[in-house]
Amino acid sequence: MRSNSNQVRLNNGMTIPVFGMGTYSFENDRKATENAVHMALKMGYNHFDTAQVYGSEAALGNALGEAISNGLIEREDLFITSKLWGSHHHDPVSALKQTLTKLGMEYLDMYLVHWPVRLKPWVCHPLPQEDEFEKLDMETTWAGMEKCLEMGLCRGIGVSNFSCKKIENLLDFASVPPAVNQVEMHPMWRQKKLRDFCRENKIHVSAYSPLGGPGNFWGSADVVRSPIIQSIALKHKATPAQVALRWGLSKGASVIVKSFNEERLKENIRALDLKLEEVDLLEIEKMEERKIMRGEVYVNKKTSPYNTIQQLWDDEI
Repeated sequence: MRSNSNQVRLNNGMTIPVFGMGTYSFENDRKATENAVHMALKMGYNHFDTAQVYGSEAALGNALGEAISNGLIEREDLFITSKLWGSHHHDPVSALKQTLTKLGMEYLDMYLVHWPVRLKPWVCHPLPQEDEFEKLDMETTWAGMEKCLEMGLCRGIGVSNFSCKKIENLLDFASVPPAVNQVEMHPMWRQKKLRDFCRENKIHVSAYSPLGGPGNFWGSADVVRSPIIQSIALKHKATPAQVALRWGLSKGASVIVKSFNEERLKENIRALDLKLEEVDLLEIEKMEERKIMRGEVYVNKKTSPYNTIQQLWDDEI
């Protein structure tokens, strides 16, 4: 297991490992997910990220349960995150109980509101249509999240894909502030304004798609193909992926990277051992910013269901 120095303290007193494994997979092959989790555990991964809409909760829980039963790791040494999907905003407690049943766990370490949008109760797919959205009452949703915490179903609560303005509104009524805001963040979408805002409000930023999401239908390999990233990697005898991940870590974020490939799992976690120089970080600041996850696949088409989500971000970040 890696050292405790690779953790950061959250505003609720918990610590979160800065390196996590994501379990979203377009193919959603249960056996492949379980095998990847077993490999990751052997390499020292102990932070795992899932969500109801990913369809990977059961596979992740099965793999972790086996490892715990076999004495390979203790439950308290794991950090498990899942998320409240938009169709369950009316009852976060019941949604979390369903998640725990799938995981075979008694509690989550972190439970996040997946998106600041509410969907009709029957919507369970990741690409909702325009007529499947409902008016969001975040105050009611957050009261349900706080109830999850009070009941001991999770150790911490937070948000995902929330802009500065959305968090500011949430803080106006929250009895418990979010501990985490998980957002897309990488060298081509650096999220400086959001990072600064979250730091001022003691909210930890966790970066998903820290490599730009290569291999996903919406992602791009532009981050790891960047001449700047490749030049820095060559200088340090590292890989472009390691440089991109180390950049995210240097900004105080945790990084959630997804790969089910053994060699890439090894490569990725070795980013913890890489040291970037100030000149390297300054070079990365020169890179053109591009919102990859919300790029052409989603928001540049008028018919896109994510135009609704686009409106949540415009003029906010």
